[in-house]
Amino acid sequence: MIDERGTVKKAGTRKRAPSDSKGLTVHRFAGVALGGGKTERTAVAVIEYYPESRRIFLRALRDRVKSDEESSSDEVLFHLLTVEEVGLETIAFDAPLQLPKCIRCDLVCPGFEACRLPEIRWLWAEHDARGKKKRPNKVFTPYTERCAEVAIANHLEEPFHPPHALGSNAAPLAARAHFLARRITGKRILNLSKPESSDPQLIEVYPKLSVWRIGRDLKVPKSHLRFHRHAVDSDESRHYFLKQLIEREITFIYQQDLKTMIESAQAFDAFVAALTAFLKYRGQTVPRPAGFPKDEIWIEFPEDQIDWF
Repeated sequence: MIDERGTVKKAGTRKRAPSDSKGLTVHRFAGVALGGGKTERTAVAVIEYYPESRRIFLRALRDRVKSDEESSSDEVLFHLLTVEEVGLETIAFDAPLQLPKCIRCDLVCPGFEACRLPEIRWLWAEHDARGKKKRPNKVFTPYTERCAEVAIANHLEEPFHPPHALGSNAAPLAARAHFLARRITGKRILNLSKPESSDPQLIEVYPKLSVWRIGRDLKVPKSHLRFHRHAVDSDESRHYFLKQLIEREITFIYQQDLKTMIESAQAFDAFVAALTAFLKYRGQTVPRPAGFPKDEIWIEFPEDQIDWF
């Protein structure tokens, strides 16, 4: 578990909203597809789950969360997640919430070849096991990558390669996600595994993998699942995926929000992140592997077969 030394005063206390205006039980989850702090690429989706009706509703969708004349985009996003949307139980980020072990470590460093910390020993064991199957087998870099990224890359049914937390593409997003997580939790040093009762739980997700697992459960063709984001016809793939969720009466989506997610891969990923948060609540995400280092964050993704309700 990450050490929780020191706290900062919180801006305010958020109370859970266990029921809606009609007295029905409701659970709220948010997904954040994070862009850079100086861009307009961040999207947020908020879904509501009503156990009595066994249905998920897309409550709010915000594409292109950006700064205004008085507030930074970080402040706008923070206000959206903590003030505008009351009662969030879980917020799922598609960016690294925890930095790699060697960046977090404050011990005198012997070099990671000689390091005996559990995280580094686990990475060496994975490296050695992989070397028996693949050549060349490049040595890991524990100052840029984390155990969860290695586990996903090595042990799933398809080749998935999440970007390293401090790799060239993800590093700016990791810095921003870490900053936002500290603001949301009010903690100077994060303890993501034990949120206070008034806090939403913060989890990390990998939308590409969530799309794959959810899509396979919905019988979506692999061609749509592999190319839902950057292909020429990716908008058709997103439309097909969302259509299956609607037709199976898993989710209700307003037409305008549907149009936004078809046109915007970022908005689509935010919605998938929120769905993954819901599936974690339902116990339908893959648990941490046996022997996985306890102080390392786990990236949440759905089970092979999903029991939605």
